[in-house]
Amino acid sequence: MVSLTVGSHSRERRKHEKIKDRGAVGGLTESLLIITGTMGAGKTAVLGEASDILAQRQIVHAAIDLDALGLAHLPSAAFSDSVMYDNLRSICGNFAALGVRRFLLARAIEDEAQLKLCREIIPAANTVVCRLVASIEAMKRRVRMRELGISQREYVARVAQLNAILDRARLEDFAVRNEDRPLTEVAIDVLVQAGWIST
Repeated sequence: MVSLTVGSHSRERRKHEKIKDRGAVGGLTESLLIITGTMGAGKTAVLGEASDILAQRQIVHAAIDLDALGLAHLPSAAFSDSVMYDNLRSICGNFAALGVRRFLLARAIEDEAQLKLCREIIPAANTVVCRLVASIEAMKRRVRMRELGISQREYVARVAQLNAILDRARLEDFAVRNEDRPLTEVAIDVLVQAGWIST
């Protein structure tokens, strides 16, 4: 059994208060850029490339693939999204405590409720949603090449279904085409249109 002294309780409380007061959790941060799109749109790839571009320019930021924070099989499916967002809250608090004030987030945002939750977890002075788009066939081909396991057919079918959901939701501030273009060019386009870099 681990025992804690009163002093350690106080230190732990001050640590959590410090995290809450800075940036992503409990305070206003500078920028939130959400990269959305259906499966196969290239969210994760563009997120990673955008992060590399920002790092080369010495722009402090954090890049988070939200889906990866909920990759689990839990006793109740109802808890999956809740845990994922709880994980996001914890991670953003850690980054905010280190002075990070710009956040890149990759996630297919299907409705206003999901967007609102992201904004509540990462309250930013400037929030922008970018949707990556490509032809359905191109995105299905990417998913087919990427997903080689038992759920491949389900994932490929999900491409068009999720794309239709995003078409109806229309939550993006702008869209960037991610097809027949170099990845770096796409990522720069996203960052420029979001106002994060000039060229």
